[in-house]
Amino acid sequence: MIVAFVFILGLFVGSFLNVVVLRLHREESFIKGYSKCLFCKHRLYAKDLIPLFSYLSLKGRCRYCKKRFSNQYPVLELMTGLVFALVFWKIIPSLDLASVTALQFVHLLDWWAIVSFLIIIFVYDLKYYLILDKVVWPGIILALVVNLFLGFSIFNLIFAAVVGGGFFLLQFVVSKGRWIGGGDIRLGVFMGAILGWPHVLTALFISYILGSFISIFLLLGKRKELGDKIPFGTFLALGTFITMLWGPALIDWYFSLFYYI
Repeated sequence: MIVAFVFILGLFVGSFLNVVVLRLHREESFIKGYSKCLFCKHRLYAKDLIPLFSYLSLKGRCRYCKKRFSNQYPVLELMTGLVFALVFWKIIPSLDLASVTALQFVHLLDWWAIVSFLIIIFVYDLKYYLILDKVVWPGIILALVVNLFLGFSIFNLIFAAVVGGGFFLLQFVVSKGRWIGGGDIRLGVFMGAILGWPHVLTALFISYILGSFISIFLLLGKRKELGDKIPFGTFLALGTFITMLWGPALIDWYFSLFYYI
């Protein structure tokens, strides 16, 4: 029951994140104003904005002008619902709210907030090939403040942030900005602030593995050509999330492979 509630909460947060992504791109406030159809500009009311349900009941079309909405809306809502449920299960595996400590509750809220930042980065870079400072910097501050509260060493977090950002800064300098952009550098800092040392390295490793496999798949499918841009922030956000949930287990599994050599 509690997992279903968390999933539904994630659906509503995902609906809000859709608004954030759209309005950031249009340089509009995502706090003020009301939702409206991008085609006919008709105001959308509560019955039009029920996450997932409204999209399915309206068959993906505007109630007023019948133009088709982007599939991004239900996909992002569903993804956020699943992510919220996974985070809840990771932090409170017993699923027993009565046993939750104050520290666990803060940890849960922190990770929900952080994965929301990561989802925005994931989607925005995937769509627009850009990592926004106005998303990354608040995320860095949040991660540092809450992780210090949760008991991380300030030196550990700063070192991890320097390693994460420095890794991309070095590539930026060597390539004179051809390989990566400044957003990747700041996202590397964000990764370090979230994960600390040494898990920032795990996230970088996972991100590059994912990026390589997907790039090969796109090349073989002729969806991309050599030299085309790849939204690498998308893979970095995904690699960070995977490491948040399963980083230590993946490290143990990786090193266990050498026992049989």
